[in-house]
Amino acid sequence: MIKKKMENNTSKGNHNNDNNKGIYYKLRQTIRKNTLKNHRHPILKAELTLGQRSADWVAKWAGSWVFIIGLLSIMAVWMVMNFLMIKYKWDPYPFILLNFVLSTLAALQAPVILMSQNRQTERDRINAKYDYQVNRKAEREIQNVQKDLNHIKVLIKKIDCVRYPTKIPKKE
Repeated sequence: MIKKKMENNTSKGNHNNDNNKGIYYKLRQTIRKNTLKNHRHPILKAELTLGQRSADWVAKWAGSWVFIIGLLSIMAVWMVMNFLMIKYKWDPYPFILLNFVLSTLAALQAPVILMSQNRQTERDRINAKYDYQVNRKAEREIQNVQKDLNHIKVLIKKIDCVRYPTKIPKKE
């Protein structure tokens, strides 16, 4: 009989804990959803142009290991094929055409990557400025709360003096 009562109490407690877990889960989900998306500066929410999106894509792609390994493998195949071919060598040993292709690739990639980096720097600057403004506002609010708390402490001490007249408040 005692065992049944304990099981009933335990199951009721688990039911409440399950409800609490659900509430906490929903709260965590809501916080996660709203924390990262809604705290962006309004300027950063603007739609990017086609050139900006393509510059970001090129910067991301050209800085990946897939691109580097792919480029090295293409260069190796190019050199081996031109070195081993006897009759139809389209780019003999000094590989002048390969140098031209690589120089053209570098000349086109560099400004596009720089454009993407400049825009990323601008975004970082705006984010830092926005974060600074938010931090200053939070600091002011904390100072106001601290003033209110100090005021409440003084009022409590006054109430204690009225309630217990024998106590003398200490000066701070």
